[in-house]
Formats: sequence, structure tokens, C-alpha cells
Amino acid sequence: MVNRQKIMIVDDDANIAELVSLYLKKECFDTLIVLDGEKALQDFESFQPNLIILDLMLPGIDGYQVCRTIRQKSSVPIIILSAKGDVFDKVLGLELGADDYIIKPFDSKELVARVKAVLRRYYAEKPVEQKPVGKYVEYPDLIVNQSNYSVLYKGENIEMPPKELELLYFLASSPNQVFTREQLLDHIWGYEYIGDSRTVDVHIKRLREKIKDNNFWSIATVWGIGYKFWVK
Repeated sequence: MVNRQKIMIVDDDANIAELVSLYLKKECFDTLIVLDGEKALQDFESFQPNLIILDLMLPGIDGYQVCRTIRQKSSVPIIILSAKGDVFDKVLGLELGADDYIIKPFDSKELVARVKAVLRRYYAEKPVEQKPVGKYVEYPDLIVNQSNYSVLYKGENIEMPPKELELLYFLASSPNQVFTREQLLDHIWGYEYIGDSRTVDVHIKRLREKIKDNNFWSIATVWGIGYKFWVK
């Protein structure tokens, strides 16, 4: 069964939001209606929409801030649907990262056509992702492949010495499990290694400089014990 594309409609006017939702459901989209900006930012993480239709005049956090915040962490398409028709408002919305701008009142057929056009452009431009092969672990924004000694972070290859990669792979292979420095030394460097546990600390520091924590995982310090790959 083909998954239906999901659209989040953010508008404090429930009647308009329901109307937009009705038009889109007729075109086989799944929809979620949100009536304020704060809830939109919360529901964005759980609903994970393919596109957002966003009003600007929202209670609390306005549409400009919602657009700005989402753009800091996602490239999901955003169409602004607003009664504000000044050139300044259009330019500001587009500069904040919106993909299109529609003025109220709107024509239903035009709205649906623009939604489809934006989705078509966005997903046509995204390259087809090839699944890695071999011995690897995968998390959002991160693929660590021990078979070909590669690290892909946010779509970019990260140069990493073998021991750093092996340490990252070992931790990420056992999410949320705590390892002491001595255990990590034994697993990565071997029982005959004559260095001290500070070697682990140095390698962890270098890993953190190359791959930053995100909303889903982090390389966490367990004070007095060691380290773990924390999946939130």
C-alpha cells in the first residue's frame, strides 16, 4: 500500500483550516489541523508532514517564527496562506524559507495545484538515497559503516581515523549501554595496549568536534564511569 502524503495545516481560523483540509483530503492527502504556533512546533516532530500550510497571524508564536524555527532543522516544504498581501510580507515570508505564498481569499483549485507543484518540485529534486551495504549502524543524520570505514553525517562524508570510527561504531552499535574507559580500551585498542584511559577521552573529544549531537542521539558522558551512545 502506498503511503499517503501528510500535510499539516496551521491556521487559527478553524473554519478555513477545515475547508483546506477538506480540499486536500479529496485529493487523497492526510491532514492535521493545528490552531496555534506553539502546538505546530510540537506536532511537527510527531506528525512529520510532507508539507506545511502556514498562516502568519497566529496566537502566541506567529507564523514567521514558526517558519524560521522549522527551517533551522528541516527543509520540509512550507506554503504560507495569509490575508497579508503586501509585498513586504510576501518577501519576508519567502526569505524566511517559505516555498510559496498564497493570499486569502483563495481559490481551492489553485491551492491544491500549488500544493502538488511544490511537492513535485521538492521530491523530484531530492536524490534517491542508496542504502549502505556491509556492517553499519544508522541513525537520523548519521551512518557509520565499519565495512568500508566511512561516516556519513548529514549527507556529507566525514574523514575519520580508524580508531575514532571504530570507537563511534562500537558505541552506536549498543545504544544507551554504558561502557567504562577500560572496556572501551579493551574493545578498540586491545588488551595489550599500554596507554591510559585518557586515550578514550581524547578520541571522544575529537568525535564530538566532527559530529554534533542532534535531537535524536548524542555521545554522552556518564560521569565517574565512561561513555554511551544515547538515543533519546
